[in-house]
Amino acid sequence: MAKRVAVIDIGSNSVRMVIYEKTSRFAFHILHEAKSRVRISENAYQNGGNLQEIPMQRAFDALSDFLSIVSSFKARKTLCIATSALRDAPNKKDFINRIRNSLGLNIKVIDGEKEAYLGAVACINLLPQQKDALSIDIGGGSTEFSLIDGQKMSSNISVNLGTVRLKELFFDKGDIDGAKKYIDSQLQQLDGTNISTVIGIGGTFRAISNGILSKSGYPIDKLHAYEPNYEEFEKVLEKIVKSDEDELKDLGIKSSRFDVIKPGALILLRVFKKFNIQKLVTSGAGVREGLFLTDLLRNSNDRFPANYNTSVRYILDAHIDNHEYANQLSKVSKMLFDLTHKELGIEERYRYELSVAAKLCMSGNNIHYYSHNKNSYNLIKDALEFGFTHKQIILIATLTRYAKRKLPSQSHIQKFKELLPDSEQLEALSFLLSLAVALLGHYPRNIDFTLSFEDSELKIHSKNSLYLAKESIKKLDMMPKNSINISFY
Repeated sequence: MAKRVAVIDIGSNSVRMVIYEKTSRFAFHILHEAKSRVRISENAYQNGGNLQEIPMQRAFDALSDFLSIVSSFKARKTLCIATSALRDAPNKKDFINRIRNSLGLNIKVIDGEKEAYLGAVACINLLPQQKDALSIDIGGGSTEFSLIDGQKMSSNISVNLGTVRLKELFFDKGDIDGAKKYIDSQLQQLDGTNISTVIGIGGTFRAISNGILSKSGYPIDKLHAYEPNYEEFEKVLEKIVKSDEDELKDLGIKSSRFDVIKPGALILLRVFKKFNIQKLVTSGAGVREGLFLTDLLRNSNDRFPANYNTSVRYILDAHIDNHEYANQLSKVSKMLFDLTHKELGIEERYRYELSVAAKLCMSGNNIHYYSHNKNSYNLIKDALEFGFTHKQIILIATLTRYAKRKLPSQSHIQKFKELLPDSEQLEALSFLLSLAVALLGHYPRNIDFTLSFEDSELKIHSKNSLYLAKESIKKLDMMPKNSINISFY
């Protein structure tokens, strides 16, 4: 696969492009992203689905500039798909041929089931695993659903529900009751489905989640994997349907979405009415990421290998030079955890976050050595994007920030209180990582000590003096409660 790949998605409402760069076999990051709200389906649904000349010209101009960007970044492969607006259009071949002949870009029109599948591939690979979930991607012309249970997906369904379609057929005529009946008739394809979680992929869901997030006092500004409160989300949907533009602005909705947010909100309300939903998850990844991943993972059933995380691998690839030391830190941290977590009152589920924090805690070194803890913290908080909950991200970032001598400050704990474990467990985890850093302060070629633990005493056995380790351990902040004794043999 090419190192740099451009992905273009021609939707009913917007044309979007992302340029990805691989850093190793399955690890990647985004180099550039562009979007143009060309509304290619404008007035199409009132004209038998036929694309109109002015929207087609807007799309042509946007795609022309996108290809200029692709060339500038020297991407070696460009994947371009089109969804509902083109697959519904009787005159789609005219547009496709014009783009191919004039710009040299091949557009692949995908069916609704494929579109649903691509969104589900993104959710399965790039979100924390979800049980009994329904992904929902509301576009301009259609809405796609997939059933997701862990790493499995089923029932990829596409229905003729979209924000632009509903706007032109019902909302512009003030026929809200007609819109409800139409939505409910389309949703009959989901009859018999039992789910407890909804994963929102499309622009409507993200826009509403972002509005809630911006006004909630939530401690981090990260939309991907954000879990809005269901009752609050439903109330916002009800307000949106009845709001004027000033009220939409007060709800945190951007003006570019004023004309399509109401149809999208109504679709979500009718979906919510149909199921007993307990949890909402916002996905920042969707069809574009799914298309990229099906190309990247084409020889592995469109799934990352077991226990593989692409964001962790990317940070290791791009920001850590000494991989052997990172692996040693992770190994020693897990050894310490296994020996002491019961004594220290740490839940076993935090072993994974500790091991990831240990592996990544030196990632800020290549930015600036003397502030590497702060740099690691900021990098991880931003770049540890895929496959983690917000609670996991903040815990891992916090552990790296204090992976030296000090325990987490009370001001930091208070700021992220809703996302962090209780202070006693957090301090114990922080201490274990700092202890691992101290024990490996001499950067041995191989771990040159063994550990044992009994009667609240951690025994460190080594043929070497471990002079630097002893000095470093003396400087560590010791936990105020559940402290352990450390002895060298």
